[in-house]
Amino acid sequence: MKKVIRMRDMSDGQAGVIKEVSAKGMLGIRIREMGLVPGAPIKVQGRAPLKDPVAIKVRDFVLTLRNNEADHILVEVGEADPKSAQ
Repeated sequence: MKKVIRMRDMSDGQAGVIKEVSAKGMLGIRIREMGLVPGAPIKVQGRAPLKDPVAIKVRDFVLTLRNNEADHILVEVGEADPKSAQ
């Protein structure tokens, strides 16, 4: 089963597919120019010690976003199967 969450709420190592970029204006343009567009697969590589910014891998490169920017990106992630965790 899949669910949609904000990029900010993703865990280290978690992967997903961008579903929506809700940012408007120059921020929206900047985010999209970095390749963060609906349908793009991403993976969280890590976070700074204070949890901001977040490093993500998109396509063949790694970039960092502040949490206030990551709030505008919705990502579809797979939920862990409770049976497989045993």
